[in-house]
Amino acid sequence: MNRRPGLSTRLKLTLSYAGFLLLAGALLLAVVWLFLLRYVPDGALVAGPGSGVRGAPVQRVAPTRSDLQRAFAPRAGQALFFLLVFGLLGGWLLAGRMLAPLTRIADAARTAANGSLSHRIRMEGPNDEFRELADVFDTMLEQLQSHVTEQQRFAANASHELRTPLAISQTLLDVARSDPTRDHGELIERLHTVNTRAIDLTEALLLLSRGNNRSFTRETVDLSLIAEEATETLLHLAERRGITLDVTGEATHTAGSPALLLRVVSNLVQNAIVHNLPTGGTVTVHTESRHDASVLQVENTGHRLPAQLLPTLTEPFQRGTTRIRTNDHAGVGLGLAIVQSIVRAHDGTLDLTPRPTGGLVVTIRLPRHPR
Repeated sequence: MNRRPGLSTRLKLTLSYAGFLLLAGALLLAVVWLFLLRYVPDGALVAGPGSGVRGAPVQRVAPTRSDLQRAFAPRAGQALFFLLVFGLLGGWLLAGRMLAPLTRIADAARTAANGSLSHRIRMEGPNDEFRELADVFDTMLEQLQSHVTEQQRFAANASHELRTPLAISQTLLDVARSDPTRDHGELIERLHTVNTRAIDLTEALLLLSRGNNRSFTRETVDLSLIAEEATETLLHLAERRGITLDVTGEATHTAGSPALLLRVVSNLVQNAIVHNLPTGGTVTVHTESRHDASVLQVENTGHRLPAQLLPTLTEPFQRGTTRIRTNDHAGVGLGLAIVQSIVRAHDGTLDLTPRPTGGLVVTIRLPRHPR
């Protein structure tokens, strides 16, 4: 923005300090002047006779107000001038010392504006307003750096994931061009599979972006009905894998997007089915109200998960190396990342807890909303 030049804050504080000191000095001199006037008569008073040199009589004359004014006014002016000079010099030094923390914060802001987010102020000293401002600024820079790093990593991973199906499609087309006698039915089927995966990945990226932007309309949602709809849709997948799918609990309401919350439950149930025991596994979806929260819990059997693997499960394109992956419904690596994004957009929390005997318990807490 183009703004007209003005006085610096340091100069304004200097003038304020000097002006206040000058005003205080003037008030003090005025008080002294008024105090002295009480003991000074308007006209000259002659004192009684005294002994002078060689016994000659001497007359003592007391000073009048005019005499006091002629003696007091120049000294008062000198005192005020000294206070003005002292106030300007002292105010300039004091203002510079007081504004030094703001200068450090401004330098850090300029450094961040130039693209360097790793700089921190780390201000020392007592816990005053400037120290609190510097700490808040450091926290903001740390969060901003983490967010930018996460976005850069996400963009790189998304580019890599999108490039993979496109490269496979290009390879299949090159093979078909070099070998006209190749079975076109097999080629079309493989291209269809690769193209479907690319479409699923693109839709998942759009859904993840939508959840992060909170661009949805909130309405009252019953999580128990959402759970029943999601499990009914995925029942055929559970039956094909020999997984027992149960829905328990009670009606519990929250405010949010029914479509996004349905995607949350569908992703969790699908993950629970796919990453389960080869046969004889179970998946339980439970809903209930706890205090001021609406809780949805998805628990599944499966292989034991190491503790260090849990924090990575909600990161985009991060798949657990020890988890079983199959060709069908393998996902695109965004399932739990989408869940976490949507839950955060609904002001909720997501907790992952490994079961002692193997498997995972996913607990979602959303703000409770009266029906």
